[in-house]
Amino acid sequence: MCACQTQAPTQPVEVVQTVEVKSKPTVKHPLGIIGAVEPIYILPDTNPFQARIDTGAEVSSVDVDEYHIFERDGVKWVSFTIMHNSTGKKQTFERKRHRRISIRRADKNESRPSVMLDVKFGGKIIKAEFTLAQREKFDYQVLVGRNILTGRAIVDTSLKNTLR
Repeated sequence: MCACQTQAPTQPVEVVQTVEVKSKPTVKHPLGIIGAVEPIYILPDTNPFQARIDTGAEVSSVDVDEYHIFERDGVKWVSFTIMHNSTGKKQTFERKRHRRISIRRADKNESRPSVMLDVKFGGKIIKAEFTLAQREKFDYQVLVGRNILTGRAIVDTSLKNTLR
């Protein structure tokens, strides 16, 4: 027998690289892209307020002329009136005081009561916390903060009145 044997040539092995693609979770914002000023309804009112959208505000705020804190069955409540500047219509509310919030402002700090209100925003009915403020110096009676915006909308400040 001969010491040299012929062997069949070896085939190159094809190497397939696997790449794991991680997809980012899709965040759904049901209200889509909204502007710097949008309509909001404080229920049961059928007339919208023009609201300033403020991503810097943690909690939304509404303008009241004055409010009165009282106790009912050992629980703190707040009575307040909201007057719609455009229509002159007044709504009086009594709500349990949700909590007291310290608001940091450029000129001073203030403490405000907050209440839960039902609002209609972009066709969605939302129960949200609002501080009661005296906003007569401001252009807008309602300020919509992150407590309403987070997970619901993306804000483009170059737009206005995108919601109906």
